[in-house]
Amino acid sequence: MTDKQGGKYGSLIRQAKQSKPDDQTTSKPDSQMASQPEVKNPVEEKRVNLCVKVPESWRKHWAIQAKIQDVTMTDVMVEALSQKFGLPDDQTAR
Repeated sequence: MTDKQGGKYGSLIRQAKQSKPDDQTTSKPDSQMASQPEVKNPVEEKRVNLCVKVPESWRKHWAIQAKIQDVTMTDVMVEALSQKFGLPDDQTAR
């Protein structure tokens, strides 16, 4: 090996890690930011999956509509379930 560790390109990789080019941004563009409002809860609860069996054609339609309206399926389902059943006492939507 030419360097102690890293082989042929080790020093080049280390140098690249140490400096960031000026033309690169480190944050996500606005289009990729989470659409969920920030709500400060005293205790952050673990998130779990909620699986729902629906016809595939319905899911495709809903997924397309969610993309068009720039919302996530999760946001839509949480909103619908919260309106129908409410939330546990002392909790707010995330």
